[in-house]
Amino acid sequence: MGVLVGIARHAFSKAPMELLAAVDVTLDGGLHGDFRGAVKPGGRGKRQVTMMERVDWDAAMAELGHAIPWQERRVNLLLDGIDIPQLPGTRIAIGDAEFEVTVECDPCSRMETVAAGLKAALTPDWRGGACTRVRVPGRIAVGDTVTIRTGYFTHEGR
Repeated sequence: MGVLVGIARHAFSKAPMELLAAVDVTLDGGLHGDFRGAVKPGGRGKRQVTMMERVDWDAAMAELGHAIPWQERRVNLLLDGIDIPQLPGTRIAIGDAEFEVTVECDPCSRMETVAAGLKAALTPDWRGGACTRVRVPGRIAVGDTVTIRTGYFTHEGR
């Protein structure tokens, strides 16, 4: 088991990340108030909510010799004490909500504006995190337990 140690959202593309103590999560909107979570008509919501491991962010920072706040990665959730499975279809329960891993959250070239070399530092072994879709709505809060659920694997999107 792990723990949710950070929640962040942004209201529109390129908006600053807003740190939250808690947030509601919906099937059609992802994190309340986060522009990326809305499922487009005909879409599958493969990138509704993004998450990464604190150990991976810390490793990238150590590699680059920086101490940049995690939300500059522009992911929604920061997890500690858990290894996010690199297997689409895996379910992750946090608070009252449940998320399904869909794809790797590849770091974009925007990471280079945060720090030179950050994109490359986040590239190996899913270090940049995972994209997920909401499967069970609910409320999540910093400090919530994070649990990997088994037996929920799908073939959608492969």
